[in-house]
Amino acid sequence: MPRREVLTFPDPRLRLSSQPVEVFDAELAQLAEDLLDTMYAEPAIGLAAPQVNVQRRVLVMDVSETRTRPEVYVNPEVLTSARIGWIEERCMSVPGRSGLVRRATEVKIRAQTLAGEAFERRLTGLGAVCLLHELDHLEGRLFVDRLSWLGRLRFRAALALQTRRAA
Repeated sequence: MPRREVLTFPDPRLRLSSQPVEVFDAELAQLAEDLLDTMYAEPAIGLAAPQVNVQRRVLVMDVSETRTRPEVYVNPEVLTSARIGWIEERCMSVPGRSGLVRRATEVKIRAQTLAGEAFERRLTGLGAVCLLHELDHLEGRLFVDRLSWLGRLRFRAALALQTRRAA
């Protein structure tokens, strides 16, 4: 099972926007398998291709308690969103940090399968939050960009302290 290296903040490659998938082939299927293997190797519920330095609009997630229901979304887009709430998030690309962000907890999305077939799905709760978090990665955004000004200030202070201790 291949496990890819996950980019971590402040790597500038995390800030790149992803390109739509146009070719649905074995290489895409392998990318999805690698993303799932990488996600399952960590205590994570989602992973987007840009986090492993592949600038394609692909994300995977599994929010099941048993971690046995993998989902793959190619070229996902949000059609509707509702029920905004404050959610505590963390991210493999920002290890050791978490914060409260405002997110929709209900979404309707359109995406494609690994075979290129279009589908729509309604997600609620953790599924909606996870999908939106991973979708942000496809746009070059991190959860820390959605923190309140005080949250961002705390995040910067923690990074500065960590940098001073490492020096």
